[in-house]
Amino acid sequence: MIILGVDPGTNVTGFGIIKFSNNRLEHIAHGVIKLSSFNSIPSRLETIYDELSRIIKIYKPDEFAIETAFYGKNIQSTMKIGYARGVSLLASIHNKIVTSEYSPGEVKKAVVGKGSASKEQVGYMVKTLLNMKRVKFKPDESDALAIALCHAFRMKAPTYKKSKGWKEFIEAYPERVIG
Repeated sequence: MIILGVDPGTNVTGFGIIKFSNNRLEHIAHGVIKLSSFNSIPSRLETIYDELSRIIKIYKPDEFAIETAFYGKNIQSTMKIGYARGVSLLASIHNKIVTSEYSPGEVKKAVVGKGSASKEQVGYMVKTLLNMKRVKFKPDESDALAIALCHAFRMKAPTYKKSKGWKEFIEAYPERVIG
């Protein structure tokens, strides 16, 4: 299964594409859609839609995962992220791709193990999980790949059962232990 993860934004939208098959993860592509602050919001939204549609046509993902809106103190920023999410979701729906949404904390917890992880910790774990230790990611790229990874982990274990300790976790998920 090919998963497209999207970290939406009206200045930069990150995307990450992974393949998840037979409990194996494989990096396919990642990048950013850079948007000029000199362009109007409607023009930037059109660019996001067009570029994601182009990426979908090239890589033909089976699943689409996107981060839910982050509610900050600045309502204008929150609304703009909502706009970017909307056109991203529209690109997915117009291309008939199954779509899932995950909160920032959910993504961090799935990839790092704690919902309050830093961007650096997320980036490090993305590199580790995808065996890409020498690659330098922009934060929006690693976040998008983390969203795709979160989706892969949720697809694998949709009924998440909290373990009582490491021993029980290792017994339940031996393939998630490295080394």
